Amino acid sequence: VQLQASGGGLVETGSSVRLSCVASGSTLSSYAVGWFRQAPGKDREFVAAIIWSGTRTSYLDSVKGRFTISRDNAKNTAYLQMNNLKPDDTAIYFCAVNQHPYGLGPSDFGSWGQGTQVTVSS
Repeated sequence: VQLQASGGGLVETGSSVRLSCVASGSTLSSYAVGWFRQAPGKDREFVAAIIWSGTRTSYLDSVKGRFTISRDNAKNTAYLQMNNLKPDDTAIYFCAVNQHPYGLGPSDFGSWGQGTQVTVSS
């Protein structure tokens, strides 16, 4: 499966952005999907994940209540709705898949696509 993330940009603190992750080469419904981010000089970190059916999710504590992960399997696309953005959210955001459709463990994700830059100005 190949993944392409998009939707990033330069926004102000408190703004909202929706990222999209489009899959090709395979059916996205076969996988759990995760979003990760990497800020300059920092390691990549888990942000959110969703199982194949969309009925169970997991989030990084610092984004709970602000970010929402969702998916539309008919469109082979997953989303990350980010509200009330903060400067600390500035990073390149990547999507990835877990071969186990129910798997939410951050270490089990792969098939990284190109990321999309989100920059939040203070």
